[in-house]
Amino acid sequence: MTTLTVVQAVNQALREEMKRDDRVVLLGEDIGRNGGVFRATEGLLDEFGPSRVMDTPLAESGIIGTAIGMALYGLVPVPEIQFLDFIYPGFDQIVTNLSKFRYRSGGQYSAHVVIRAPYGGGIKGGHYHSQSTEAYFAHTAGLKVVIPSTPYDTKGLLKAAIRDPDPVIFLEPKKIYRAVKGEVPEDDYVVPIGKSKIVKEGSDVSLFAYGTMLHVALEAAEEAAKRDIDVEVIDIRTLVPLDIDSVISSVQKTGRVLILHEAPKTGGFGAEISALISEKALEYLKAPIIRVAGFDTPFPYTWESIYLPDAFRVMKAIEKIMQY
Repeated sequence: MTTLTVVQAVNQALREEMKRDDRVVLLGEDIGRNGGVFRATEGLLDEFGPSRVMDTPLAESGIIGTAIGMALYGLVPVPEIQFLDFIYPGFDQIVTNLSKFRYRSGGQYSAHVVIRAPYGGGIKGGHYHSQSTEAYFAHTAGLKVVIPSTPYDTKGLLKAAIRDPDPVIFLEPKKIYRAVKGEVPEDDYVVPIGKSKIVKEGSDVSLFAYGTMLHVALEAAEEAAKRDIDVEVIDIRTLVPLDIDSVISSVQKTGRVLILHEAPKTGGFGAEISALISEKALEYLKAPIIRVAGFDTPFPYTWESIYLPDAFRVMKAIEKIMQY
């Protein structure tokens, strides 16, 4: 075992997969000599050369379009979008082309692309560098959407994504790039896509979260324990495909549900989890489902700490659901 940060886990996963499979190539803005804006690809250009670690122009449509072409010719491109907020020039390429190649070709072609992008707030990036728009991609059939929360899962899920034949949107919570450390095996391993994880067992409330918000959930669960409230914390990890069986199993145990994410509440992925629970486990609920999320506003700069859910807001929701 070795102790890594989240961004180091990204770097290690990319290095190991590039060594394992010479079809894996990286492309993106400043990812070569500069190692990317967050240094996630630092050192990889020197190790693998410019034919496999490619700096690109500042043109997201070109980055994604090039990656799709590479994939159709048998490569395994892993493009980096500097911030998820910048992905929209390439949005049409993703939802119109990348997501549909396998379906439209009757399975003859698969666009084996893993799009990496830092997402979310917490670094004072303002409204052009802090958005959480994972629900846009979860709505698009043909894409898998993965969001890790720990170094262990970051490395294991990224390796699994690179080995997966389907296109994957791999979103990295930038606030915890260097703020969270954890033990990571030195041996090869993958974390299966489509499986959630019970991070803390509990019997009173099921608290579902992903990305940076997992750590907020654990902080709130610790505070709840001081008040004799036993919170079960589940890391969703993969939005698409969603591990709905594990979600329902937890709901059946606790009967109370709280869903936490930093994306705006309206149309956020928490709404999908809530709807599925209502459809499949309504008879087990002891109280209404509560969502704690970002607000339905542009992401603020000055009021970032108020916009982002914190343990205080989550604790208030836990108390409310317990008093119902």
